[in-house]
Parts: sequence; C-alpha cells; structure tokens
Amino acid sequence: MRTAMNAALGALLLTVSSQALAEVPKPAALTASNIPPVPDALAAKTRPYLEYRTAGFGGWDASDRSMLISTRFGNVSQLHRVAMPMGARQQLTFEAEPVGGSVSPTGDTIVISKDEGGSEFAQLYRWDDGQLELLTDGESRNGLGGWSEDGELIAFSSTKRTGKLGDIYVMNPRDPSSARMVYEAPGVGWFPGGFSRDKSKLLIIRYISITNMDLYSLDLASGELVPLRDPAPDEAFGGFEEAPDGTLWVTADVGSDIKRVGTLDRNDGTFTPKGDFGGWEITSIALDEEGDTLAVVTNEKGSSQLWFYDIATGEERRVDTLPPGLISSLEFAPWGPLGFTFTSARSPSDAYSIDPDSFEVTRWTKSETGGLDPELNVEPELIETASFDGEAVTGYLYRPDPAKFPGARPLIMSIHGGPESQFRPGFRGSSNYYLNELGIALFYPNVRGSSGFGKRFVALDNGPFLRENSVKDIGAFLDTLGADPAIDAERIGVTGGSYGGYMCYASAIRYKDQVDGALCNVAISNFVTFLENTQDYRRDLRRAEYGDERDPEQRAKLEEISPLNRIGEIDDPLFVIQGANDPRVPQSEADQLVERVRANGQEVWYLVGENEGHGFRKKENRDYQFWTSLMFWEKVLLAE
Repeated sequence: MRTAMNAALGALLLTVSSQALAEVPKPAALTASNIPPVPDALAAKTRPYLEYRTAGFGGWDASDRSMLISTRFGNVSQLHRVAMPMGARQQLTFEAEPVGGSVSPTGDTIVISKDEGGSEFAQLYRWDDGQLELLTDGESRNGLGGWSEDGELIAFSSTKRTGKLGDIYVMNPRDPSSARMVYEAPGVGWFPGGFSRDKSKLLIIRYISITNMDLYSLDLASGELVPLRDPAPDEAFGGFEEAPDGTLWVTADVGSDIKRVGTLDRNDGTFTPKGDFGGWEITSIALDEEGDTLAVVTNEKGSSQLWFYDIATGEERRVDTLPPGLISSLEFAPWGPLGFTFTSARSPSDAYSIDPDSFEVTRWTKSETGGLDPELNVEPELIETASFDGEAVTGYLYRPDPAKFPGARPLIMSIHGGPESQFRPGFRGSSNYYLNELGIALFYPNVRGSSGFGKRFVALDNGPFLRENSVKDIGAFLDTLGADPAIDAERIGVTGGSYGGYMCYASAIRYKDQVDGALCNVAISNFVTFLENTQDYRRDLRRAEYGDERDPEQRAKLEEISPLNRIGEIDDPLFVIQGANDPRVPQSEADQLVERVRANGQEVWYLVGENEGHGFRKKENRDYQFWTSLMFWEKVLLAE
C-alpha cells in the first residue's frame, strides 16, 4: 500500500513539476496583471533572437592605447576594455545596474555614472580596480560634462542644492573633497559644455528647447558669465571642439534650417560655416589632436555618412569604406585613428576605428547574434507620403520575405518617442523575429516634430493646439500602407514608448476602425497630470514642447487631446507597460488609464517593472516583455 501511494505521489509530483516547467518563471521584479503565463516552448523558439549583444565605443585609453566599450554579458551593460582589435573584452565593472564610463585624456582615471532602478538620479564614481568610489552625494541627480584637456578636472551638473536645478561643479575626481560649485543655475536647463584648453573657462549651455539654446563662457577664476552669442534669437547647437590655437568649432543652425559645421568667434559671436558636406544636416563632429582634421557625420535620409575635413585647405573627403548604417560616439585617439560606434540592419552596434588618411576601417568588436546569420535580416524601404495638409512625412518599412510569407501581411506601426527624436534604421535585434519567423511587417514613422529634418519640421507639433497634427500624420501613413497590396489593412497594430506611447493611445482612438490593437509603453495618458507629476528638473523643459498646464486655455486643450479622457471610445485589445521608477512619465500615468479602461469593462494587459524606469533595461525583464508582447501581437494580428 505504502509503495503504491509513494508511486502515485511521485507521479503526481512529476506531473506538477512538468506543468511548472512548461511556463517561463516571471522575473520577481515584474508585476503582470491579466497577462497569460509565457509558455516555455515560446521562450525556447525565440531564444536565439534574444541572445544578441551590442558594443558601444566608449573612448580611448591613452595609457595603453586600448579601447573602452560598453557591452552586456550578464543582465545589464557594463564597462569593458579591449586591448587590441577583436581582442578579448575585459570586464571592468560588475554592477547590478547599467553603467556609463569616461576615461581621462591621460588614461589614469575612469569616472563612472550609475543610477538605481532606472531612476535617472545618477551618481558619479571613480573606478578603482573594480571598486567604485562615490564622488557625489548619493542622492542628487548628476550629469558628467567632460574632462579638462590635461585630465585633471571634470565638470558636472548636480541638483544637490535644490533637488531641481542643475548647478555646475568642477572636481578633481582623484579627490572628491575638491568639488566646488562654479555656477549657481537660476533655472532648469543649464549644462556644462567643456573646458577651454587652459582650464580657465568653461562653456555653459542653457537648453530651452531643441531649437533654442544659448551659449555662455564662464570664467572659472572670477565666476563671470559672458554670452558667446545674443541669447534672443532661437538657435540650436550641437557638438563643440576647441582647436590647439583656440578656435571653437561647433555645429549650429545659425542662418539655416539645418545644423551646419563652422567656427564661432568668442569675441563677437560670429558663426562662420565651413564646408558643404552635400548639404546634409551635421549630427556630430570630432577634432584630431593636432587640430588639422575634423571628422564630420551627416544625416542623409536617416543614414550616416562620415567625412574628413582638412582645416588648412578646406578639402572635404567622403568616406566610401563603410556600408550604409548609423555612426555615433566619435573620438580621435592622440595617436591618429578615429574611434566610433557603427550599426546597420545586418550588424549590431560594434566598436570600430578608421585611419583618416587611408580610410582603412578596423573592427574592434564583433557582437554575437544568437547564432543567427545577420545577413538574412531585411533592409528597410523608405516610405514618403503627403499628410492631411500636404506636409511630406516619411518612415521606414521592413517587409517580410515574400517568398516565405506570400500574400498580404499584417503590420505593426512603431512610433518613436521624444517627440524630438528620429527613427533611423539600425539593427532591429529581437524585432527581427516578427519579420523572419512570423511574417509581420514593421513600420517606423517619422511624424512632424521629429528631429533630423530641420528646425521648421521639428517645431510643427509644438504646443497643445498643434499636437494632434502629428496624430493626423499617422492617418496618412495608414492610408498609404493600407493601399499597399503586400500589407493586410485589416490587421494593423500600433505601438510606441514615452511620447510615442501617447501617439500609440491617440492613434488607436482616432483610427479605431483601422487599428486592431495597441501596445503602449511608458506612455503619457493625460498631458496635465503628466506635466504636474514629471520630475521637477524637467517640467519646464516639457512645457516648452507640450504646453503650460497652468494657463487655463492651454490646460483645457491639453485635457481635450489627452487619451485618458477618450479611451472609452475604443474596444480593441490593449497592452500597457510601465517602469515603477520612471522619472519622466510616472507610473501614475499608466495606473490611471488602466483603471479607467477596466472601469469601462474592457480587458487590458498591464506589465510593471518594479526595478525599472523609463523603459526596461535589465535583460531578464526585457526578455519577459518581449515574450508577452509577442503573445499579444499573435493574439491580435495572427489569430484566426
């Protein structure tokens, strides 16, 4: 009897164990509401698409000519050193949170930036043989502003004094007690822009909006702040580089709709454009050690193009040894090569260098792609259409292989955040699963208000009374894509994060007859409550973009266009994702919408990352988000 009972109990336990193993354990820090369990079989078949890595160039170490990179081997990205091209990645930091790092020009000191749980209240640390020595107060929000030329000092902003305003400090990171405030910010939006070569002055930037920035020079001895240009006009600036002779090279939209590269006279503020670079907007610059060569990256319909500009002769040389893709994080090594990060549809982000004379490209890292052949990934197609008012808007369409997936295919439209951002076609990572395995097309629009198309275009959605014009752009894309015979107009979903999350809600409401489901991540649901509850240090900056909720007329319009007040108009499937520590779009934005939807009797999936902020950064959480998102879209777009 006992033997039979034991056998029966063992069989029962085996059955229970098998059932448990049939589901993926939910990470402890995630709260899932109304979301079905993730089948283990789904995780198994998607696993290769989740095991890709990326590597980002983080700077040159002059002490041994190695390269610092950021990459992930565990749950989050950490700082690594690579001694030679394609050499082993030596991990330097082993933190529970993602870290950023910057090495001094002399290579003797590394300063680390790290927050907790996605709060964005970053602290600065000095890296010391694997240990992190705290340099800031442990509570305020701090932003690293760069090194002095000799590697002695760093500049940084900190909200230590008020909890809101970013005052400017300088410090020798080898001695935290040396930190001193050099500028007391009178309002939000003040940032350090870099030391003069002799350390006597500090460039200060006042950011008002993406099209309106003011430049100042701060005398570090006297504290005198002098404007470099008249603050009155709306002008925007990008990169800053000081030559050995004191010439200040900048990117600016002075006298132009797009940012150009040129020199800025410190005495009278005159901006003198240099070079043409095909007439495209400049996204970044870097100056070599001698001040002879300027590296310039342009944005050509979303793709990056690298140029080298000879300062003495004015000769522009277009690099033709790189494939189409995206280039970022430029820095010349003192011994000659230019380091940078490169990514494309068929290559995850990796660290490279290039010889500015021969254009010879050297790859320093080759990130893994989960055993998948990245050459099988599809390249995007540029789509252009006219919106309701004739404004030209563009986006990138990724089509599944028609031989593998014949006929009209379902589509997910993914709207970027910002709104002052731009979708540019790099490596799609796990999203390639939708294309390569499910045959779901992906479309990434750049609606009005996106950057990369000039300051006129980026301002077309400013304020509450123009805001919904960007939503109308989505309608133009839906009409254009719906007329495409390779797209199934009856199976279209919409997704987006942050401001793109607002667009996600708003599009699902306005185009409820054309959209079949919405997955909205860290999304603004009500502009008034968002502006009232976003972190103090950014509230005024967001008012410049969205409107001022303290003004009765603007407040009324903000309420009118807020998805929270119209969410009952749709009955399509809805999935909401939120980070509990989000300082930008607080969890209350998601909570109030989910509560309203459920009060209307509508089903909604809700996933909260208790240890996450403005988007999931930890791999275990990101994987679970991917699996639940995949289940949602299979239900919405693929179910018979």
